[in-house]
Amino acid sequence: MNAEALKPVARLLAAVALLALLAACGKSTVVRSPSATTATQGTAGKTVVVQQGDTLYSIARRNGASVEDMARWNSLKPPYTIYPGQRLQLGQGTRATTASTPTRTVVAPKTGTTASTTPSTPAPAPAVPPSSGFSWRWPAQGVLLSTYVAGNNTRQGIDIGGSSGQAVTAAADGVVVYSGAGLVGYGELIIVKHNEQWLSAYGHNRKRLVEEGQSVKAGQQIAEMGRTGTDRDKLHFEIRYNGKPVDPLLYLPKK
Repeated sequence: MNAEALKPVARLLAAVALLALLAACGKSTVVRSPSATTATQGTAGKTVVVQQGDTLYSIARRNGASVEDMARWNSLKPPYTIYPGQRLQLGQGTRATTASTPTRTVVAPKTGTTASTTPSTPAPAPAVPPSSGFSWRWPAQGVLLSTYVAGNNTRQGIDIGGSSGQAVTAAADGVVVYSGAGLVGYGELIIVKHNEQWLSAYGHNRKRLVEEGQSVKAGQQIAEMGRTGTDRDKLHFEIRYNGKPVDPLLYLPKK
């Protein structure tokens, strides 16, 4: 085939290539990077009460939220332990965004002058524990084996050592909102609700003597000490305010 005969074929191939290039350009998209990351706000002021069998995942799913948001709104840390009767927030008051840090200008002192010393910021005063408004009693007699440590998921209460079958008593008047062995690590567990803000928990019992919905009085025996879910006979005792653990030794009478 001579050169004159090939020219129409060459023009056709060039046109096809040009159309393909234009089609590719037409399908391209521009991706813009967000200037700030916005956290989910939820519904400020809305709450939900934990029911028996609930998990943080099931509550988040029912309310259209993620587990991470639920944990952040309620200051929960893994493994996200929640209790029946506990009230959880379904939102936060303000929308959190990540913003750039403002630039601070530092002016050097002039030659021959002494730079002024900026006083250091005083350390914040320790938070005053909330008052429960009622008196607490020791839930068992025995040696104090371990104490509460803020932020430590394995030290959210105190452990009181004793003997198998020893009496475990209610630390204050209330209503039993949980009696069972469904929470991993607590063994045979009883949870007493004292009011809308305060709960107490009694773990590792040998035998539970009260049922859910039952009213109890301070000092009333509710269980027998044991070692379910642990390595020795002891009572694991927690006090919780709005679902968050607090140091029981700040509320129990001094020994």
